[in-house]
Amino acid sequence: MGDPKKKRKKYSTPKHPWKSERLEKEKIILSNYALKNKKEIWKMLSILKKYTNQAKRLANIRTEQGKKEKEQLINKLFKLGLVKKNADIDGVLGLTIENILDRRLQTLVYKMRLSNTSKQARQFIIHNHIFIDNKRINAPSYLVNIDEEKKIKLKENSSLIGKFGIVEEKEKKIKKVEKKEVKKKAKEKVEKKEDGK
Repeated sequence: MGDPKKKRKKYSTPKHPWKSERLEKEKIILSNYALKNKKEIWKMLSILKKYTNQAKRLANIRTEQGKKEKEQLINKLFKLGLVKKNADIDGVLGLTIENILDRRLQTLVYKMRLSNTSKQARQFIIHNHIFIDNKRINAPSYLVNIDEEKKIKLKENSSLIGKFGIVEEKEKKIKKVEKKEVKKKAKEKVEKKEDGK
């Protein structure tokens, strides 16, 4: 055993560092999910491999213990929102890195319209503005289970409440205001013409 205080790597790096296909895919993922660096991708890949390797091991086991472990694995992944309740081992083996990334707190904060961008969602989490069931979470990579998903919210009395959301909604509000102004001006012009007569 090593020193329990020593931090150990929670991921494994790619075996071949210069594969163009993998580099392009990582570049797209970094952009789509506003990740800090490739280590975050590798961490999520390690989590995915842990589940898929477990599923491969259990696929050909027909014992009662194997059946019990399969149910436990599928229940765990169901609670994380990664598979359906009635999923089988093939469903676990079909999981992708995107499925794992979609369950990160950073992604869900953005999807729930608590921020304008995924990058902004990361900032809110790091600066302690995001709570889950009154518990502060400051790790953007935190995997949220389906029960916790409904409890994600901004800190109570936060100055950010009501200020952020999807940009499209703000644009709609601006357009409504602009339409009202146009109608008001048109009405004023009509009234001036009538007064001139």
